[in-house]
Amino acid sequence: MMKIALVQVTSSNDPAENLRVVEGFIREAHAGGAEFVLTPETTNIISCSRKQQAEVLHTEADDPTLARLRDLARELKIWVLIGSLGLKTGDADERFANRSFLISPDGGIAARYDKIHMFDVDLGNGEVYRESSAYRPGVKATLAKTDIGNIGMTICYDMRFPDLYRQLAQAGAEILTAPAAFTVPTGRAHWHALLRTRAIENGCFVLAPAQCGTHDWGKEPKRETYGHSLAISPWGEVLADGGETQGVTFVDLDLNDVAKARAKIPSLTHDREFEPPEA
Repeated sequence: MMKIALVQVTSSNDPAENLRVVEGFIREAHAGGAEFVLTPETTNIISCSRKQQAEVLHTEADDPTLARLRDLARELKIWVLIGSLGLKTGDADERFANRSFLISPDGGIAARYDKIHMFDVDLGNGEVYRESSAYRPGVKATLAKTDIGNIGMTICYDMRFPDLYRQLAQAGAEILTAPAAFTVPTGRAHWHALLRTRAIENGCFVLAPAQCGTHDWGKEPKRETYGHSLAISPWGEVLADGGETQGVTFVDLDLNDVAKARAKIPSLTHDREFEPPEA
């Protein structure tokens, strides 16, 4: 058994303030007995301004949020998944990385993952997002084999692309992480369904710490995110739901449940080659 904690926050465009809030919740999670603590996507910033991001963001080597949370993991002797950080990359087009980090209890970076699928959508209600204009997509899936389980790392919009999750599961993932900053309209319609589906079809735990509430991101109207940080069992059961406000949600995981679910429905071993339909 392992106790995990999902941290749910309302990040703003002020990385220093966001770090203060997140550190407080991580300490609360540790005090509650969590061995593994997870934070949401874009833990360090939610901003509407690429110019403002350029002024306050850092490279991985210099990022104060990453440095502080590595120190905190070492101090508390816990595993921490930083859902993601916005980071400078040095790319010629000046796009940032949306990068998730798995931090070990010695403060080391056990794994990192750059979000592959970019959220470029028009929701039809005035909400338009072009993530690829500010962030460059990653190109490689990440599976971290650790002493708390094999962890497949994803971020938010990735969850709409089941092949990524299947490949992670077939490579040995027992836990799939899906930190997010999900919009409210799509959250109401799809959040629980997508995450339960990813858990069921792969026989994995899915852990999805989320941003929530109304964000001060530098313009009006302010951005809203759905919240409802979720822990889902390999059988598709909702083990915990963080609701709509900031805070810490605890849940106990038994990795034996992965093998039990896969023994009942061994679909990960039943792939067959087939010809695609004609376009």
